[in-house]
Amino acid sequence: MGLFKLLTFPVSGPVTGTRWLLQTILDEAERRHYDPAAIRQQMADLESQHQTGRISDQEFDRREEALLERLLEARAYQQKKQAHS
Repeated sequence: MGLFKLLTFPVSGPVTGTRWLLQTILDEAERRHYDPAAIRQQMADLESQHQTGRISDQEFDRREEALLERLLEARAYQQKKQAHS
């Protein structure tokens, strides 16, 4: 088995490294997307934009709804992640 791995390393090494890199990027993207603190900050920024008149009531409602849905998804994601740990 060791000889097979050694002989196939020129091909399998880069493939394994690429898979690890892609998984690492995906994990980081999920962490940022499902970060409740970041979502709450975006909600605060949205509220500020609305109060200063930079966005309309309709735009505020639409974006707030999307952020609330994302916050619910983040909580479900965190619970799922904790259950698998």
